[in-house]
Amino acid sequence: MTTPPSPSGAEHAEGSAVRVGVLVPLTRPGWAEAGRHLLAGFELAVDEVNDTGGIDGRPLELVVRDTAADPARASAAVDELAALGVAVVAGEYHSVVARAAAGRADALGVPFLCSSAVLDELTEEPTKWVARLAPAQSRGWRIYADFLLGEGRRRIAVATQPSVYWASGTRVLREHLAPHGGTVVELDTSALTPEALCDALVDHGATALLLLVGHPEPAVPIVRAVRDDVRLAEILIGAPAGQAEFAEWAALLGEDGAGIPFLRYLPEVLGPLGERVEKELRERLGEAPSFVAFEGWDTVTVLAEVLRSHGTDRAAIAESWPHVVVDGTRGPIRFSRTTGISVWQWAWTPIQVVDRDPAEPDRFRILRAG
Repeated sequence: MTTPPSPSGAEHAEGSAVRVGVLVPLTRPGWAEAGRHLLAGFELAVDEVNDTGGIDGRPLELVVRDTAADPARASAAVDELAALGVAVVAGEYHSVVARAAAGRADALGVPFLCSSAVLDELTEEPTKWVARLAPAQSRGWRIYADFLLGEGRRRIAVATQPSVYWASGTRVLREHLAPHGGTVVELDTSALTPEALCDALVDHGATALLLLVGHPEPAVPIVRAVRDDVRLAEILIGAPAGQAEFAEWAALLGEDGAGIPFLRYLPEVLGPLGERVEKELRERLGEAPSFVAFEGWDTVTVLAEVLRSHGTDRAAIAESWPHVVVDGTRGPIRFSRTTGISVWQWAWTPIQVVDRDPAEPDRFRILRAG
């Protein structure tokens, strides 16, 4: 007879695995390349944890669920993972999906460590159950707005799709740019073809176009159309959400995909730990790891410390967030309460504005750090 796992995540047979539920987008319409990098970071760190004794002699085991960028699917996955008795849920890349997962985890009393999503309001009310490694959108996108100002770009157009995430980002940009004479006009990509969008950019006299849209559609056709329009030769194309970070972007756009600044959550120089993990992630992925892969590794490293120090009881894990002190690949990780953020937040995540060098598209240039 098999005894079902304890819903609390606290009772385990001696020697049984400590299970961590993992949410990642692995299929379309999710950003599958980001999901692959995030999962690679998880798996590398789990191998290292288990090679050094696991969690008090018990192996750490990932129970992976593909969210496919679907909030409802993520909520259902949290329910399933909770019933399976995982100690904690972690992961996710898409902000709207992470918000759904965080809300469900909060309702069920399951700790959730969000790896990569940045939407400020992950939960409607402050909660003890959720912590996050990625910086809040308001912080990162303000740094991006400062970059635009530094480049003399004040007439900003944003190509948008309906989404709480894109709407939130637009609001951050508008509020930060307005005191400096900056303006933001929204162009709805569901109502405009790429060619019509180019006409609108000319009509508005835009000096920058930010892609607040999905990848590869409609981002790639928009970039091609703008690059081919001689009227827009001087416009700056930007992608604060990081579409240009991944190899697929370069493969689809080639030289057209270079010189498009985006946000990346890495320090200017990796320390010895970061360099070692970067090398091992590169070998595992067969390509340069994105910052998302580092977020995956850091997530498991935080959880291993929590599980070793505070045990596998869900309530104990939730109480541990303010006591975490861990060396991550991108610096020391500590969680704190941050004004306007409802979850425990790593407040000092390094942030860069980077682009692909037009002279060498496989090389990234750091344009601003914050």
